[in-house]
Amino acid sequence: MYQLRPYQNESVQAVINHFRRSKNPAVLVLPTGAGKSLVIAELARIARGRVLVLAHVKELVEQNHQKFESYDLQAGVFSAGLSRKEIDCKVTFGSIQSVARASEDFFKSFSILIVDECHRISDHKDTQYHSVIAKLSAINPDICILGLTATPYRLGLGWLYEYNTQGFLRSQEPRFFKRCVYELSLKYMIQNKYLTPPIKIDAPVACYDFSSLKLSGKQSYSRQDLEAILGDQKRVTPGIVGHIIKVAEERQGVMIFTSSVHHAKEILSLLPESQSAIVVGETESKKRNEIIEAFKERRLKFLVNVSVLTTGFDAPHVDLIALLRPTESISLFQQIVGRGLRLAEGKEDCLILDYTGQDYDLFDPEVGEKKPNEESVVVGVVCPECGFENQFWGIKDEFGEVMEHYGRKCQGAFEHPDSLEVEPCGYRFRFKICDACGAENDIAARVCCKCKEIIVDVDKRLKKAMELADAHVMRPDTMLFTRTVDKKKRPRLEVQYYDVDANVLKEYFYFESESQVRAFHYNFTKMHFKLPRKGFFIKNIDHAMEARDEFRMPMYVVARKKKYFWRIREKIF
Repeated sequence: MYQLRPYQNESVQAVINHFRRSKNPAVLVLPTGAGKSLVIAELARIARGRVLVLAHVKELVEQNHQKFESYDLQAGVFSAGLSRKEIDCKVTFGSIQSVARASEDFFKSFSILIVDECHRISDHKDTQYHSVIAKLSAINPDICILGLTATPYRLGLGWLYEYNTQGFLRSQEPRFFKRCVYELSLKYMIQNKYLTPPIKIDAPVACYDFSSLKLSGKQSYSRQDLEAILGDQKRVTPGIVGHIIKVAEERQGVMIFTSSVHHAKEILSLLPESQSAIVVGETESKKRNEIIEAFKERRLKFLVNVSVLTTGFDAPHVDLIALLRPTESISLFQQIVGRGLRLAEGKEDCLILDYTGQDYDLFDPEVGEKKPNEESVVVGVVCPECGFENQFWGIKDEFGEVMEHYGRKCQGAFEHPDSLEVEPCGYRFRFKICDACGAENDIAARVCCKCKEIIVDVDKRLKKAMELADAHVMRPDTMLFTRTVDKKKRPRLEVQYYDVDANVLKEYFYFESESQVRAFHYNFTKMHFKLPRKGFFIKNIDHAMEARDEFRMPMYVVARKKKYFWRIREKIF
């Protein structure tokens, strides 16, 4: 009988606890090499009814089935690609393409559906996955649906689920999967020696420069753009491949991830012919199986591929991963590197050679938003309202302290134990004020969350201001704090905004009363603060001067003419 690891036991128990309370579809997030087959086996063993395990390719169906039966358990297979269509088994491993075409008799009496690589389930209802789910649910409305994935974030869609039971929201948009009931990090797996330590090596040769690439429709990089960049930098490739060959001399298995079919063929032509092979999307099924088998048996050392071996590929001896393609997200980068992190006899580590210049950190969490600039890194930001530590893009100083972050809204949330309703924290780090009612709104909001009035967007507000004869719109280059006095000799804080032509706009703040202190907080601090935190009030001019580096400069300052001077009326961040 197999023995579950502690975290596998925890994940199984988390699934049981969830489905005892709710029949909403749930997700387990387990990194590559975490042993999801054992989790599936245990859930299938204790299930009272029939269990259907789906995967998107026959190789994964076969792999999952073989591992399941290696635990002395019996299961059937329903996959045309594997020439097996067995029904009436307690546990059935099937390919989604074959199961979607199965007769109505196939779908009877299933109590749990498990979807491997569930990030492939689309939001569109006219897909094979949703068709199968509809048939199963029609027969058993209380069927439990569980997804397993290492990458719960998908470009173009976002997060696959709504709420993580660790206490935070991932998506406020409706998702098929409602809860992530258990999540395990790659860092935990490596620190506890469940995975091989990765060693990232800075390549001593020139890397490709993919900095000009832009995501097409937020989905993926354009093949034409990739080809153009690689064509312009063709001279770099021989040096990169030479370096891979040199580093690989004492390695057991090398996987090379390339940017296109043409690129892959070019790489293959520079590798030792007798030790190398290529797998692409068009590779015929039988030929692909032969190549993969030869690689697993170590008759081949170098395996070149284009976006076809990032999931569902299990070759534990791989101890060198070479990335020659840009990855659209941290999740995809981690997924690729994960191909080399499985434990194997005689394997001490896995070398990671990254020739893309993207400089991802393997242990960074997925932020879910595009990196705002090159200096940005993932930073932890504690919500001043609920105490949840958010993961945002931000800037750190040389000592590792967070100087600024670009987060908008706290992701923390609370699940009511009885109703299971989720209540978001709702604290806004960044916001725009509704002109009609003064409510704080998300900076991307078009309609006020409180009064439902239309919020004029930044471009329209700027255009409107520029059309006014008595308005001055400045794009500041410098923001200065100065202590001055007015005509009555009263001390005040003078904030000066200069543009590149040395034009200046000024605003003044007094701190003589409690109401003036609070006015500065709401009119300046809350908008300008780089790191909002609860209870932080500037108490006087000296305090403001000391804290000036903690305030961010607005993108635009809009002033209106008042008799003989300009008065700042609006700041846009």
